Amino acid sequence: MLRAGGGAALLAVLGPGLLAGLSDDDPAGITTYSILGAKYGYQLLWVLALSVVALIVFHLLGARMGLVTGKGLLTLVRERYGRRGAYAALVALMAANLGTLCAEFAGIAAGAKLLFGTEAYVSVPVAAVAVSALVLRGSFRRIEHVLLLLSSVFVAYVISGLMAGPDPAATAKGLLVPSMPVTRDAVLVAVATLGTTLAPWGLAFIQSYAVNKRLHVPDLRYETVDVVVGSVMTGVIGVFVIVACAATLHAAGLEINDARDAAEALKPLAGDFAAKLFGLGFLGAALLASAIVPLSTAYSASEAAGSPADVNDTFREAPVLHGTFAAVVILAAGAVLVPGAPLVSILFLSQALNAVLLPPLLVFMWRLACDRDVMGEYTLGTAGRVVAGLTLAVIVLAVTALAVLSVA
Repeated sequence: MLRAGGGAALLAVLGPGLLAGLSDDDPAGITTYSILGAKYGYQLLWVLALSVVALIVFHLLGARMGLVTGKGLLTLVRERYGRRGAYAALVALMAANLGTLCAEFAGIAAGAKLLFGTEAYVSVPVAAVAVSALVLRGSFRRIEHVLLLLSSVFVAYVISGLMAGPDPAATAKGLLVPSMPVTRDAVLVAVATLGTTLAPWGLAFIQSYAVNKRLHVPDLRYETVDVVVGSVMTGVIGVFVIVACAATLHAAGLEINDARDAAEALKPLAGDFAAKLFGLGFLGAALLASAIVPLSTAYSASEAAGSPADVNDTFREAPVLHGTFAAVVILAAGAVLVPGAPLVSILFLSQALNAVLLPPLLVFMWRLACDRDVMGEYTLGTAGRVVAGLTLAVIVLAVTALAVLSVA
C-alpha cells in the first residue's frame, strides 16, 4: 500500500531489514567474533566490514524481490524451478536451521546460567514456550514490536566494548587495511565470519517477512534504508564484540572456545559489569534468534508447500506454518536438554551445511532478480547485476576455500 512520505512512512516500514540483520548476531555469530578478536586482535576487522557489504547487497536483493513480487523466496523458486527444486532447498534449509536453532537454545542456557545461575532444564523450556507463544499466539504487529524491543539489548555490546578500552587507531587500521596471517586457522576464522554474517535463514526470512508485513513497491526506498541500517548495525555490534576481546583477551594472550568463555574471561580484565553486559547481549541475541530462525523455517516450509504463510493466520488457516514452527522449536530445545548431546558437533554440521547451502541459494536469488518475467521493470540493471555477481563470486571463492581447508 502507498504510504505518506517522511519519517512516519519510514517508521511504518522498518522491521524486515533490522530484524534480519540483527538476528545474524546470534550465539554462533557472537562466538565467531569473540574468537576472532581473542585470537587475532584487530587484524581481521576488515573481514567483518566486507561481510557487511555482502549482507547489504543480498538483503537488499531479498527485500526487493519480496516487495515487487509479493512472494517469498521459496515460492518463487517453486514457481520458476518446480517443486523438486523448492523441496531440495527446503530440506537443506531445515537441516541447517535446526542445527542453528540448537545453538540458539544452547546460547540461552549458557547466558541464563552466566547471568542468573539458572539451569538449562529451566531456562530452555521457558524460552521455548515464550517464543512459541509470541509467534503462534500473537498478531504480526505485536510480534514485530516485541522483537524490535528485544533487539535493543545489543547496545550492551557497545557499552561492553567501550569499557574494555579498545585502541581507536588499531580499530581503524583493522577495518581499512586488509591483512591476514597465512595460516589455515586464520582463513577458517575469516570465512566463518562471512558465513555467520550472511546466513541462509536470514536471506529466506527477510523476503518472507517483508511479504508478511505487506510492503509493496512504493515502500522500496524506505525498505532500502531499513536494510542498510540493519546491516550496518549488525556490523557495528560485531566490531564492538571483536574489539572488546581484542583489547582484553588478545592483549593478555588468552584463547577461548566460545562466547561464554569470553564473558567469563572479561571479568578480571574489564570488570564484572562489562562481563555482565557481554553476557546480557549474548542472552538477548539468543532469544531474538530463537524466535526468528524457526519463523524463517516455517515461512520456507509453507512456501515450498504452497500453503499460507501469514503469522496472523490461525493454525487451521496456516497449519504448515504453525506446525513447522512448533516442531523445530520442540526438537531443538529437546536436543539441548539431552544429557551428553553432541552440541558442538551439531553446531559444526549445521554451519557446514549453511556454507554448502549459501552459494546455491545466492545463485537462485541472483537469477530470480535478473529474470524479467519475475521482476518486470524492477529487474536488476547492469550495475546491479555486476555488483551482485561480483559479491557472489567472492562468497563462492571464500566458501570453496573453507571446504578445501576443512578436509585438508
